[in-house]
Amino acid sequence: MASHALRAPTLPRCHYGGTMQRSALSKSKVPSHTYGGSQHLRHESSFLGGPLFAAQSKTVRGPKRSGGKCRAVAENGVTDPILLRVARGEEAERTPVWLMRQAGRFMADFRKYSDRIGFRERSETSEIAIELSLQPWRAFKPDGVIMFSDILTPLPALGIEFDVIKGKGPIIPVPVRSLDQVKALRTMDDPASTLPFVAETLSALRKEIDEQATLLGFVGTPWTLAAYAMEGKADKHLLKTKTIMYHDPATLHAFLDHLTEALIAYVCFQIESGAQVVQLFDSWAHHLSPTQFEEFSRPYAERVLQAVKAKHPSVPLIFHANGGTGKLLQMTPLSSDVLGLDWNTEMREARALYGPKRVLQGNVDPMILLAPEEVIREEVSRTLADGGDQHLILNVGHGVIQQTPEEAVGLFCQLARESHRARTPVSSLG
Repeated sequence: MASHALRAPTLPRCHYGGTMQRSALSKSKVPSHTYGGSQHLRHESSFLGGPLFAAQSKTVRGPKRSGGKCRAVAENGVTDPILLRVARGEEAERTPVWLMRQAGRFMADFRKYSDRIGFRERSETSEIAIELSLQPWRAFKPDGVIMFSDILTPLPALGIEFDVIKGKGPIIPVPVRSLDQVKALRTMDDPASTLPFVAETLSALRKEIDEQATLLGFVGTPWTLAAYAMEGKADKHLLKTKTIMYHDPATLHAFLDHLTEALIAYVCFQIESGAQVVQLFDSWAHHLSPTQFEEFSRPYAERVLQAVKAKHPSVPLIFHANGGTGKLLQMTPLSSDVLGLDWNTEMREARALYGPKRVLQGNVDPMILLAPEEVIREEVSRTLADGGDQHLILNVGHGVIQQTPEEAVGLFCQLARESHRARTPVSSLG
């Protein structure tokens, strides 16, 4: 993209609970091939035993499909970033890419913060959250910049405190397990005052990336947040939550209803703060059978989708279910603009089921990024071929893990940039 030719969008000035903190970061001058903050990986470099950018990827392109024309320029004359266009259902010149958990401990620059600063301080201090959000964009040039935050971030605004303990994950000291507790929860009446750092982070990020990439916000689904808050911690069996599901479903439904209304307000707040696309993470969908998904997850997620669409119809929404493999049919009615697939799903089967026009996202196994270069190339090529020429966003099917080499993430993003219909040598890609 010729980013220097783009002008910044006109955004409303947002003063959420006080003076908005402007990022002190200068506009990023992103080198063409920069990984982990350095430029040591060029054409002569090697990656896991082979030339990193030696030959063009042997991507097998899917059949061309008829459809809408590429709309690269918005009504205000500003070129819309490619991920935003594809998420809206438009055709594009190549496949856009970003990675779930792309701002994470696999990056040495990220660990400079995570090794000395607790999670909530990092995610709730806008200057730090801005920096951590931008690190992977500077290094790997994905087409999406996702706000550094957590799906549990809105819970304290409702009266549910949490912390993230290194080596243990999220801990909720007082789990919500009774109807009386649900009734005592606060509503999400004023996220501008209870979650001001979210607005500060998103507003500053939108200005920093300056339409060179798409800014993503995200939330957990009502089911996933309810399960965390009832369990009190990550549990492979969801013992407490599923016991309530079977013995006291009314309490679970009441909690899901409360969370749904809160998340509608929170998603709208993110959009009004600058998010161009918002993803709903159903991280614990794998704990539900297809029938349970239809009762305890999908209807509440759909309420969020429809309510947000009613207020912000032009903003694309992504629904991603971890454990969606056995729920492809159950996810069909969801009104999200994009369906995110986990890595256990066969992309070609999903494409056959949903048809050529449904925008899909995914779904490379994140562990592939620990494999030799040729394996990464083959798997990305297969995903691109199975997903088709259009209406696909390349991503991993679950979050990037800490042990992932930074070079592998760089290659993953580079392969998406290679996916032009008219193949362009890697050396000339910006």
